[in-house]
Formats: sequence, structure tokens, C-alpha cells
Amino acid sequence: MAEPGSPLRIVAYERVSTARQGRSGLGLEAQRHAIEQLVEARAATLLGRFTEVESGRKADRPELTKALHLAKVTGATLVIAKLDRLSRNAAFLLALRDSGVRFLAADMPEANDLTVGIMALVAEQERRAISRRTKEALAAAKARGVQLGNPNGAVALRQAADGGASLRRTVSENADAFAQDLAPVIEAIRAEGIASLRGIAAALNTRGMLTRRGGRWGASNVRNLLLRL
Repeated sequence: MAEPGSPLRIVAYERVSTARQGRSGLGLEAQRHAIEQLVEARAATLLGRFTEVESGRKADRPELTKALHLAKVTGATLVIAKLDRLSRNAAFLLALRDSGVRFLAADMPEANDLTVGIMALVAEQERRAISRRTKEALAAAKARGVQLGNPNGAVALRQAADGGASLRRTVSENADAFAQDLAPVIEAIRAEGIASLRGIAAALNTRGMLTRRGGRWGASNVRNLLLRL
């Protein structure tokens, strides 16, 4: 580990989503500029730079593995331009937090393990909400008779003629799953002595939790959630 008061040593990690972006430099230039500004501002020493061309949802990233290894064995700090350059997946970010490697984000240098952990959980909730909304949109399209991929025509017609039952069923199932995801959070809030709908809504908002539609919590949202639980 670095001695107290010694110059900051960093390992830079940059990521782009596609091979095309990697070849063109699109996105990399801004990331590199942000990291270089941090290096200059902190009078830091750059030990290595690793550039990944990967999907943000993949946890298997060889360049990141190399960057983490170098940072660990040298006691350096892993530096990224933006937190979302690593991942929007909570499990991955939390694993990074617990890896023992110090890291900084140029766009949020004050972030610590706690704030990153909270952001990771919120990001994961948003990802799940997007997934649910996508499924509901697909169910609605099927209910209208829209052909998705290569559906059987007779099946599509039956779905269109069911009066929207398939859509309502999908929406209800997604809402139930969302409620179960939040059940432990609700239990923790109640354990703090908070029992009113407004109080629970305020606690959820304070924790950075979003409603299934991605908004802030109100008493009516909490009432509907509790009914499902």
C-alpha cells in the first residue's frame, strides 16, 4: 500500500461498448481527458492504462481484471471517468467495492463505498424497472395483434381478441415481483418504527428507491405496494 502522504498512484480504466467505438475513439477521448485532468489536479503518477471494449452488463472483462490486479499489487488507485463506465449492475459494482482496491471516479471524486453501494442498488432497481416495462410493452403489442419476430398468425389473433387479459396478467405479475423485491426494505423501515404510508414513502425516497415506473414514492404508491405484499 502507498505510504501516507506519498503521491497518488493511479491505474486508469476506460470502457466503450462496441468495437466500432473502440476503433473510432468515440467516447474514449472524453474519458481520457477527464482522467488526465484528475491526474494533473492530484499531481498523481499514472502506472498503467487499460481500455476495454465490452458490454456494460458483462462482468467478465479481461482488461478490468488486469487493471484491478495492477492496482492491488502496487497499492495504486483505480480511476475511471464515470461510474457508469464500469457497470450499471449492482452485484458487479458491489463486488468491485469489496475487492480491496481503492477507486475514484473523475465525475464523483468524493464518492465512497457507501455512496457507491447505494448508487449500485438504485441502478439495479432501474435496470429491473426497465426490463419490466419492456415486457409490459411487448405484451401490449401482442394484445393488439402486432407481430413480433415471427409469431403464429392465429396465436396473435387470439391474443388480440382476449380483451387485454394477457397484458393485465403480465402487468400484475411484474407488479407482484417488484413488491417482493422491496419486501425486505419495507420490513427494515417498519423495524425503525415507521408505520404510516407517508412515513414509509419518505423513507423509500430517502434511500433512493424508485417506484416501478421510476418515480418518487407517495402514500398511494405505498398503499398499492402493501396490498400486494
